Amino acid sequence: MHLAALPLALLAAFPSHAQAETVAYLSETVVTATRVETRSDAVLSDVVVIETDTLEKSNGRTLSEVLSRSAGLQMSANGGLGKQSGLFVRGTESRHVLLLVDGVRYGTSTAGSASFDNIPLGIIERIEVLKGPASALYGSDAVGGVVQVFTKQGSKGFHPSASVTLGSFGHRAASGGLSGGTDALTYALHFGTVREKGFSATNPDVAFGSHNPDKDGFDQDSVSATVRWAFAPGWSSNLHVTQADGTSAYDEGPGVFDVRSDVTTRIAGWGLERQWSADSRTQFKLARSDDRSTSFSVFDTARFDTAQTQATLQHDWNTVAGNVLMGLESVREEVSGTQAYAVNSRTTRAVFAGVHGQSGAHFWQANLRRDSNSQFGDATTGFASYGYQLTPNWRPHVAYGTSFKMPSFNTLYYVSPFFNGNPTTQPERGKNSEVGLTYNRGLHEVKLTRFDNRVRGFITTQPVVLNVPRARMEGWSLGYTGSAGVWKWNANLELLDARNETNRLKLQRRADETLTLALDRQSGAWTWGGSLLAVSDRFDNAANTVRLPGFATLDLYAVYRVQKDWSLNLRLNNLADKVYETARGYNQPGRAAYFTLDWKPQR
Repeated sequence: MHLAALPLALLAAFPSHAQAETVAYLSETVVTATRVETRSDAVLSDVVVIETDTLEKSNGRTLSEVLSRSAGLQMSANGGLGKQSGLFVRGTESRHVLLLVDGVRYGTSTAGSASFDNIPLGIIERIEVLKGPASALYGSDAVGGVVQVFTKQGSKGFHPSASVTLGSFGHRAASGGLSGGTDALTYALHFGTVREKGFSATNPDVAFGSHNPDKDGFDQDSVSATVRWAFAPGWSSNLHVTQADGTSAYDEGPGVFDVRSDVTTRIAGWGLERQWSADSRTQFKLARSDDRSTSFSVFDTARFDTAQTQATLQHDWNTVAGNVLMGLESVREEVSGTQAYAVNSRTTRAVFAGVHGQSGAHFWQANLRRDSNSQFGDATTGFASYGYQLTPNWRPHVAYGTSFKMPSFNTLYYVSPFFNGNPTTQPERGKNSEVGLTYNRGLHEVKLTRFDNRVRGFITTQPVVLNVPRARMEGWSLGYTGSAGVWKWNANLELLDARNETNRLKLQRRADETLTLALDRQSGAWTWGGSLLAVSDRFDNAANTVRLPGFATLDLYAVYRVQKDWSLNLRLNNLADKVYETARGYNQPGRAAYFTLDWKPQR
């Protein structure tokens, strides 16, 4: 069977008259796809939600690895914990993924991509992954999708917690926290520390002869705090702060020791909300994120700092046309460090509007945004989707969206012996079309999506920085989540063709086929399960001369609730000890075991 026909065949094989569930299904609420709390079964976009229990089963793992295994994204990494990584959503570049933390933009404006490497898993309550262009909602960066991290929040009562983990590669971690509050005031405070001796991040195939067979470890300390206060009828305010300080060792050649990178992640935001009525609300948010990185080597010290200051005013209200939103936003980017940039700041001011709703069998969403950037002028982006409920179980939809991405400061101005920026580089502009079909019955959901994302002025850095006339990322995505009794499972298959349209060469580090499978079972005090990741081969370079072999890894876990408040978690990653690379010359973890003791008092 041809791979392009496989998703349709699999969907056709799914039973159209599955036995009705005995447990009522309550749809969860998502925010990222519309900027407003919306029932997930009323959202037309492809959204994946990763809850706390999935994160707790990922001991020793990075955020990028969790996203690749639980949300069907592809990733590349320059080694293990704390090392530079990249994520590809539907074949788009790492710079095409917008990262939000509690609604605050976070990333590096120098490299121009989201910074996943220093986000600690222990502070995260849930993650929403939106696949598909979202510039009409969030502006630049959201060409391929959005990852939004929600940190742990407070709830009524008093809820302390603590956790200790020991594992392979000298992994030691501890975390703790407390949360609680009343009807008017809630709070949460969580902290964590990680120490890992690690393994050699590189092997002899790495570029520039920088391999050193020593262990490249990672240390990190983090803290996250939130407060929400309903200080008057209809009025509330919230404050949140997250900071993580990490130190990561890396290689710079044989016999070179103590080469390291210090990274600081800081995200802070203050919000004010006015609930005018059950159908009308105004929100104001003022926030700042800092991404600071300093690399210390035997040759020099390099520092790259990014500060983003964000102010957002948004009003939404329910009308006969659906939930309508309108807003204003301002984002100021400032970069500094050892590199002298010809321009070191820019400001983007935007106005946006949107509507999404449902009437009978009809579902719709439309968004429009106008961004005015001090460096590159104006950009208008839009998004529209429509779905029709054919039967109680089947809903097809169509969608079309445009996007843009500004060049990073490094792309424009950075100069080194191995890289020369190009100040004439222009923003990328994309057009994405999508056709999808969703089957939903009780606790079973199947999503089949055909996507086609075309980017004009695609920015490449190999062999030099320039705008390629056209790049195209097209393919199929098939996802299935379900449960029956004590069993839960999910699966995601992506078939991708991502190319530079000018020379027809494949875009680097994208596999044509990616499959993830996960199965969980609960039996009394025991919960156990496993997950499989299978990735086909791909090219490491733009010239398609260096091939990375495909691979498959199997992970297993078991959780035992010793008492009401205590549980033990055992995780076995890469059970077969598969040797593989996601970037040429950089090692990935072999077989690893992690043991965690959790304390969470139950009321």
